[in-house]
Amino acid sequence: MLGFRINRRERRVPANLVARFHDLPTANVSDVMARMAGGGARLRPMHGGGVLAGPALTVKTRPGDNLMVHKAIDIALPGDVIVVDAGGDLTTAIIGEIMASHAAARGVAGIVINGVIRDSAALRAGRFPVFAAGVAHRGPYKDGPGEINVAIALDGMVIEPGDLVLGDDDGLVAVPFDHAEAVCAAAAAKQAAEDKILAAIRAGHGQDRSWVDETLKRLGCAFDAS
Repeated sequence: MLGFRINRRERRVPANLVARFHDLPTANVSDVMARMAGGGARLRPMHGGGVLAGPALTVKTRPGDNLMVHKAIDIALPGDVIVVDAGGDLTTAIIGEIMASHAAARGVAGIVINGVIRDSAALRAGRFPVFAAGVAHRGPYKDGPGEINVAIALDGMVIEPGDLVLGDDDGLVAVPFDHAEAVCAAAAAKQAAEDKILAAIRAGHGQDRSWVDETLKRLGCAFDAS
């Protein structure tokens, strides 16, 4: 039935590559992807801290219904990130403490909800990664429909099953499966360059800031440089 089915995931970013992303900030990953990918400012970490990283197990569900999210938890592989497009609805929670605890016990790496959660105090006190758009006390229905392992989009960021999903305090980014290796290498190089800059600043070494005035002049800004 169209709109109510469970598909098989054909590919999945490998665990060794996921591990390399763990130490990379989402900001640097976003930069090397031309700042064109992001899960939207509404999706914020709801847990007590820690990085979210893993291959996507995608769910598309009717707003306010979590039947297919329950099924996704049951079939998820250890290390998966369950990414749920619940339509961005802010009135009805999709998961809470019990579902998050069940997912964690099964080895799920984290959950992303394009919608809201409840039991926020319990989730905030824990380290199991949960990203969502907000909090609501009203609980979900379990009637369907919904789909598992389909392409979804969060604020314009397309996520295919098996893509790399990365989240930290700055937000959420998804890296397409076919580009994950190259993006990882580029983001690591950017991080190494930034580490050198920060080390120089902390050591008291000045930076060449001439580029600021050069850019202003190139853009035609009128200013008194005296």
